[in-house]
Amino acid sequence: MTTDYLKKILTARVYDVAEETPLEFAPTLSQRIGNRIYFKREDMQSVFSFKLRGAYNKMANLPPEQLKRGVICASAGNHAQGVALSASKLGCRALIVMPTTTPPVKINAVKARGPHVEVVLHGDSYTDAYNHAITLEREQKLTFVHPFDDPDVIAGQGTIGLEILRQHSGPIHAIFVAIGGGGLISGVGAYVKAVRPDIRVIGVQTTDSDAMARSLKAGERITLPDVGLFSDGTAVRLVGEETFRVAQEVVDEIIIVDTDAICAAIQDVFQDTRSILEPAGALAIAGAKAYVERSQMGRQPVKDETLVAVACGANMNFDRLRFVAERAEVGEAREAVFAVTIPEQRGSFKRFCALVGPRNVTEFIYRISDEREAHVFVGVQIGSRSESGTVARTFEEHGFRTLDLTHDELAKQHVRHLVGGKSALAHDELLYRFEFPERPGALMRFLDSMAPNWNISLFHYRNQGGDVGRILVGLQVPAGEMDEFRQFLATQGYRYWDESANPVYKLFL
Repeated sequence: MTTDYLKKILTARVYDVAEETPLEFAPTLSQRIGNRIYFKREDMQSVFSFKLRGAYNKMANLPPEQLKRGVICASAGNHAQGVALSASKLGCRALIVMPTTTPPVKINAVKARGPHVEVVLHGDSYTDAYNHAITLEREQKLTFVHPFDDPDVIAGQGTIGLEILRQHSGPIHAIFVAIGGGGLISGVGAYVKAVRPDIRVIGVQTTDSDAMARSLKAGERITLPDVGLFSDGTAVRLVGEETFRVAQEVVDEIIIVDTDAICAAIQDVFQDTRSILEPAGALAIAGAKAYVERSQMGRQPVKDETLVAVACGANMNFDRLRFVAERAEVGEAREAVFAVTIPEQRGSFKRFCALVGPRNVTEFIYRISDEREAHVFVGVQIGSRSESGTVARTFEEHGFRTLDLTHDELAKQHVRHLVGGKSALAHDELLYRFEFPERPGALMRFLDSMAPNWNISLFHYRNQGGDVGRILVGLQVPAGEMDEFRQFLATQGYRYWDESANPVYKLFL
């Protein structure tokens, strides 16, 4: 039973290294969503994330002989720093296994924790690092510190729930918590449900890393074939056994949000605090906003309630901010994007611009198609999600064929940077989007896997400062080689989307 965790949380040893972080009211966001929303500022810990709570509690509760031999973990991010800091505090050896692709800034941050910390670089992925860590654990008789699937780790994270209820003794409608492997929500949920079962505990996951949501729905743990990497702190293919068991008891529901919503939440937190969260750190805020918005479409809208969102991390790559700023406007429903066809005749361009009216134009790309018509890629600022449909209908009513591209990944990721027109030489062309881990050699690996007689007729890549690279590629594949091409897609190892039938491709590329 989750009540078994109550004592473990109350006696958890976290405050040797962790701080009791503020529960901070967010006035700007609260006013906009019509509810009182508070941020639990775990981004203000010394390692800029909540992870040190669970790591230290696990290590501090080890028998002296185990602690003397040392600990080991596999991580490329926040858990590694938590274990490293804990090792320095306890004076024990810590072996941190990180993928060779880990950015130097993260490796150096771990090494800087002191002489007790050793970093081993192994493999291209977390899975490679994890498997190597398990081997070293056996060989060197070390103790493995799991990032989430361990009762002591869960109890350490549960102290966040304890602090929330101590800091806000009044009514709370719901607490929103990001979910990766499930350690954070298991700990927070176990404490909250034991003390205040009336409070809803709501998990938040991304559309491309929703292992816990699928597992709870199926009644058993589900392994995802792959995960999205934008919210890298929650990119987990399989949740833990213990975290799944606890989540079944304490999680009321899970909200799923997309990348745009996360980017908008990062912007929301910045506006209220002037702090910048990492994507996983802003996930709970995105979920709280989606929860309120969904309720407003039903019979019982959530209004004038107290909501708490755990801001769980701020280890953001600075270069990623360009991408976040670009997508935040769409995520907050402040920008709508359209493809509009206008007749190639005198006055039609001016007539179309007049329809846009006083709205602020965020992007405007014009491309003539032939002697009869031209195509416009246009972005405009809007006040609500429903307004994009109103704008599209206005264009249509005045004779301009319109496609609403506000939620079209091809348009948002690539076309707005590419508008040009199709060449007569691009016969047998297929258009695909690929997503791959942003690491040295990944692009060449992709190119080397292609058949040499498939010509690349279009290619677009734009570094967005994140852990994932996104490319758009046109490939000229003869009809007789489609079986070979399908085999290539099945074995190339990257996520992909077929965009060959996307209308925006036909219009602009």
